[in-house]
Amino acid sequence: MQDLRKRTKQYALRIIRLYSSLPKSTEAQVIGKQVLRSGTSVAANYREGSRARSDAEFISKLGIVEQELDETMLWLELLVDAGIVGESKLNELIGETDQLLRITVTSIRNTKSRIRNKKSI
Repeated sequence: MQDLRKRTKQYALRIIRLYSSLPKSTEAQVIGKQVLRSGTSVAANYREGSRARSDAEFISKLGIVEQELDETMLWLELLVDAGIVGESKLNELIGETDQLLRITVTSIRNTKSRIRNKKSI
């Protein structure tokens, strides 16, 4: 869990750097602010989830992380599709978004499975 806390924080820093490097056009800034909000929210919500007092709270916070990662992916794709940022510049960040999304979904599923197994004992 500590590794993912660091990884999501690094992810947020990468998002901040991306926003800072965007062109100053209206379109880039509007999409940039959206990606900034959702991308940095990932680290904040993961951190809250890692301090959850119950499995239900953990699942709830990771559900938010999942939503924010999916939203961030949309904004990153739009930056590329709109021609604002070159695909090669965002490939690694899109890959990291996908990996974090997969890890988050797996964590939610594993926790739900563990809860079901406890109830059936």
